[in-house]
Parts: sequence; structure tokens; C-alpha cells
Amino acid sequence: MPPPSDIVKVAIEWPGAFPRLMDLDQKKPLSAIIKEVCEGWSLGNHENFALQIADSTNSYITEKNRNDIKNGSILRLTTSPSQTAAQLHERIQSSSMDAKLEALKDLANASRDITFAQEFINLDGISLLTQMVESGTERYQKLQKIMKPCFGDLLSFTLTAFVELMDHGIVSWDTFSVAFIKKIASYVNKSAMDTAVLQRSLAILESMVLNSQDLYHKVAQEITIGQLIPHLQGTDQDIQTYTIAVINALFLKAPEEKRQFDDEHIVDILNCPLTEMSHILAQKQLRSIILTSVIRSPTPINDEMAHQLYVLQVLTFNLLEDRMMTKMDPQDQAQRDIIFELRRIAFDVECEPNNGGSVEKRKSMYTRDYKKLGFINHVNPAVDFTQIPPGMLALDNMLYFARHHQDAYIRIVLENSSREDKHECPFGRSSIELTKMLCEILKVGELPSENCHDFHPMFFTHDRSIEEFFCICIQLLNKTWKEMRATSEDFNKVMQVVREQIMRALTVKPNSLDQFKSRLQNLSYTEILKIRQSERMNQEDFQSRPILELKEKIQPEIMELIKQQRLNRLCEGTCFRKISSRRRQDKFWYCRLSPNHKVLHYGDLEESPQGEVPHDSLQDKLPVADIKAVITGKDCPHMKEKGALKQNKEVLELAFSVLYESDEYLNFIAPDKHEYCVWTDGLNALLGKEMASDYTKSDMETLLTMEMKLRLLDLENIQIPEAPPPIPKEPSNYDFVYDCN
Repeated sequence: MPPPSDIVKVAIEWPGAFPRLMDLDQKKPLSAIIKEVCEGWSLGNHENFALQIADSTNSYITEKNRNDIKNGSILRLTTSPSQTAAQLHERIQSSSMDAKLEALKDLANASRDITFAQEFINLDGISLLTQMVESGTERYQKLQKIMKPCFGDLLSFTLTAFVELMDHGIVSWDTFSVAFIKKIASYVNKSAMDTAVLQRSLAILESMVLNSQDLYHKVAQEITIGQLIPHLQGTDQDIQTYTIAVINALFLKAPEEKRQFDDEHIVDILNCPLTEMSHILAQKQLRSIILTSVIRSPTPINDEMAHQLYVLQVLTFNLLEDRMMTKMDPQDQAQRDIIFELRRIAFDVECEPNNGGSVEKRKSMYTRDYKKLGFINHVNPAVDFTQIPPGMLALDNMLYFARHHQDAYIRIVLENSSREDKHECPFGRSSIELTKMLCEILKVGELPSENCHDFHPMFFTHDRSIEEFFCICIQLLNKTWKEMRATSEDFNKVMQVVREQIMRALTVKPNSLDQFKSRLQNLSYTEILKIRQSERMNQEDFQSRPILELKEKIQPEIMELIKQQRLNRLCEGTCFRKISSRRRQDKFWYCRLSPNHKVLHYGDLEESPQGEVPHDSLQDKLPVADIKAVITGKDCPHMKEKGALKQNKEVLELAFSVLYESDEYLNFIAPDKHEYCVWTDGLNALLGKEMASDYTKSDMETLLTMEMKLRLLDLENIQIPEAPPPIPKEPSNYDFVYDCN
């Protein structure tokens, strides 16, 4: 007879004694269980003891998390969180340097547990740590020359403990003094600082900025770009990642007026406070350092660095949002002068004085030239820029192209304005629509995604990379227009082809704008037609009745094949990320289905695994029979708890939860869309529900098409072997091989 569900078989350790096997009754109060364990080892004052999970996390068992204990778990009897907190609170104030160092090390490890953290914070532990950082460490700096390693470790463990305690979200970031901020900033600003101290200091500054608008202003006044640049020029990728994260955090929290910039304004970048974020991102020095020291570094870029570069890229793109959403004022003379400048460069004419010729003659001349420039409104082209998006951004791009690529600009305008066969490509209209398209492709105005690593190196290779990107694309549009022999009626078709060319070129992530341009050269209109034809043939659709009947017959077999593939993938397992308030210190956990498809095994990991994780190393289990439902998207409990920054579209699309027992949830955030579909399909298959993900539809279409083509092959009088043919033996010599060299 199986044991009752409320009884869990566990082993309990106590230093210096043999472990005890025990049937832990989940109905009994935890205090009663601890008392029973203490009595077994003749220990008094059971209220001073507690139980921990005996693994690297050392998590305390409480009434809230006791249901996480599974059969076979190993527990440890230890001092209670309040006792441990009180002891460490006293020990870190020791006058002995060695004792203080050991105590801070223990505190840094213990602070990961929220139960201990709450007790230590209740003793005003955060204030004690901040006081040690503000003033207490100063007296140890006198010993720094003779005890430098000890000093670095002392400060490192102090800051690590502080970071771990603050990560639990118990204490508000708004409570810290300017003196504390200045001290943390001083560690970042020093040219030679212990690596661990520098990492923690950068992490603290990032968290301060992301969690408090008031602290953003204080931090921004203490840090300059000149002080951060040396950290980017080093070889430690973790330090580089933390540094870019600080820049991203400050930029993300900067007020709107601080994000905008005037392209002609020059600032002293080395002394520029980080409140002027847009000026910093517009400067050559920072961009070139990131390019040479990070992107083109011999060290491969890890996922976290790729994410921070992606965030920086998105924030840079979003500088365009203001101009993209600004309508042109047709009555604004300064804005109209830009259009006059486009006309002057194209036709090499000077603006006539007001008294030169009749008004009607000048209007007629302007109308003729604006028509040649390809504007929709020939009389007042300013009206063309009242559509948002792209608003004034289109005019900015046109002016940049005319000034910096003058020969190409003049050639395009004159080449099309002189044609009389209705095949002219309207430069003005094309530029406006192209700018709008590029904003859609680059997702200008959208917040960075929490899990994306999709950065493009080429946008870090030029001070005006986005404008240069436009210049390449407008020339591509003109080239494609000619290859298609398009007329004004074909405008939308041309734009669709150009979008496809740009998207296909971006897919390979060119390292430079020149590589992007070369890739586009190979994607001519003829090549696009070939690609489309090939894809169309692969997706050939048969609509005759016998074919449709055959499809209906085959579909259940294909669906069963997809189901088995999904379940096999669940058996292999996946590593999931536990997203916390500070992304770089995220924990990992692994989940996989048992081979008999009856149990989900899961457990925490210290780092991302390099392959499958064995079942026996995953302590927690969830019987499939206990699963009630699979919930996705914004209905998931962990999505309702997230802050505004976390609740972006992509994270919501990757979130799902498993509901079991009495309103208990196992929460997931998939690493990507593919894993999301695999797991939601697999879990739904286990519950006997329909697999309705996009990947299931795609797999069904692909496999069904392949099976249909195989069954429709003309195989009359062709004998198909049951087994694959044997691999032939190697030839006795290779004299027939011709060496091209």
C-alpha cells in the first residue's frame, strides 16, 4: 500500500551525527517537526533551530515553501534564521579583520535566502552595511597597501551581501543617502579597483537607476562617460557587460528631453554627465570603443553581452521616434528651407530673390522642380511630411542623402525626372515610404525585449549608421524599380520587393554597411523571383478532390508523429531562466518529462547546463496526472506580478504556467518561441488537448507536403528496398582525384 500523500520520506543531517531517515508529516506544524528532530539528537531550545534544503541554495524550510519538499529530499538541521541573522549581525562588526572577512563571506552566501534576508533586514542590517561602505571601510583603506587582497575581499563580500539582500525587494531603493551613492560611484570611477568590487558597484548603480527615478538623477551626476570608457577598453567581458548595462539603464530612465539631440551640437564627451545620454550615443568615441573592444574582440560575445548590445541598439533607434512622430508645419519657414535645399542641390539653382520675376512664374518653376523631385503635392511638398510616421524623419534622411551622397542623389533625381515613359521612380514619395518601412523593420519606438539578443554589428560601425542605412536602401529602391520596369501603379509592389530584399540581407547580420550593400547586390529582383518560385514549388498546393481526401487520411498519422516529437523533446528537457529584478544574476532551472510520460522532473541549477540534466539530479517532481491546465500569456500568475518594463509583448508570448492541485502553479518563461511551442504542445498533448501552436501548423504543413509528394511519385515498376543500401567500401586508391591546386 503506498504511503499517504501527506507523508514525505526525507533524510535529515546534523553536523557530527549520522543522518536520520524520517517520515515527515506535512499536516504537522513545522515547529513540532523541528522539536521532534531536536529531541532525537538530544538538543534543547528547539525554537532556535530550523530546517534547510541541503544543497547549494541552503534555503530555509518555512510554512510557505514546505510543500516543495519531495520524497528523497535531504534536509539539514541548522540554527534558525533569526539566530543566524543575529550572530552574523554581531560578527560583521568584529574588530578582527579575519573574523569580519569570514562573517561577511557567510553573510553574502546566506543573504540569497529570503527568510534569512527578512530577519537580517529586521535587525537594520541594510543600514549597517551601508554605513560600513560609507565610512567603515575608510579606516581599512589605511591598511590597503599592506593588505590589499584582504581589503578587496572585505569590500567585495560587503557589496555582494548588499546586492543579494536588495534583490528580494523588501527594502526600497529610495532610502539610500547621497553619501552612499557617491561612495559606490567612487569605486567605479577609480582607475584601479578590484574586479569583484567593480562588478558589484556597477550592478548596484544599475539597480538604483532602474528602481528609482530620484536615484537616477543622483547617479547620473556622479558618473561621466570618460570614467566608464576605461572599463569598456579592458578585456573582462563581464565588466564590459555591466558597464554597458549602466549606460542602458541611465538612458532608459532619462527624461524625454534628455534623450533628444541636435546632430550639429558638439559636446565635450569625456566630461559629459550621463544625463545627456543622446549626446553620448551620438559620439564617435564611445561607438568606436564598443566596436573595437567588444564587438570585434577575440572573445566570443556571450548571451548577456549580446542582450546589452541589443538594448543599446534599440535605445539608439528610439532616438528617432521624436522626429518620426513630428509633423511638418507647412508654414514653418525653417522647415521649408530644407525642401528648398533639396531643390538647390538637385538642380544647382539658387533661391531667386523675391523681386526676381513674377510670382506666378516662380510658382510654376517651383511646381515643375518639385514634380521632378517626386513629391506627391507639387505645389506645397511640405504637406507630404504631415503623415506620421515617418513625419520629419523622412525629410532628415533625404537631406542627409543629398548632402553626404550628393552625386548619387543628383543622379537618381535627374535620371528619373528626364524620363518620359512613365517609368520614373518618384524620389520624394519613395523616400517617405522607405523611411516608414525602415522604422517598422528596426521597430523604432518599441521597448527592448527582455530575452532578445538580436543586435546588428553594422549599426555600430558608423557615427550616422541609420542615415547611411537609409542611403543604401534608397539606392536599392531605385535599382529595383528599374529592374522591375515599374510605373507609379506598381509602387506598392516595388516596396514589397524592397522590404524582402532588406529583410533577407539583414538575416545574415552583416558586420559592416559595406557587407550589407554587397549582400543586397546579390539579391536583385531576378534573384528574389527565383527564391519566391523555389519557395512556391516547395509549398505547392493540391486542391483536387482525391488529393484532399488523401490529405485527410494522412493528417492523423502526421499529427501523431508531431506529438511523439514534442513528447521526446520534453523527455530531453530544457533549461529555463528565473527572471529576477537584476537580470545578470538570474538563476536557472531545468525541467524534463520522465520516459514513461508520467512525471515532470525539475530543479534549480547554478548555471546553464551543457547538455541534458539527469533525472536523479532534479529533486522536484510533478505527476502529470495532477496537472489541471496549461495557462499562457498574460493570464499566467508570474506575468501579473511583473513590473511594467517586464510586461513587454515578447515576454508575454514566451510565458506559460502549469496549474496543479489546489491552485498551485509551476511557472515558465521559455528561452525562445520554438521552446515555448514545443512545451505548450507537449503539455497539451499529455492532457489530451489539441496542439495549436504556430510550429505545429508549420510542421504539419511541411510534413504533409513531403508525404504527399512521396505518395504521388510515379513509382510504377520501381522496387523500393525495405532497408537503406549499404555504404560502399573505400576505393583501393584515390588516383582519380584531381587536385585543383
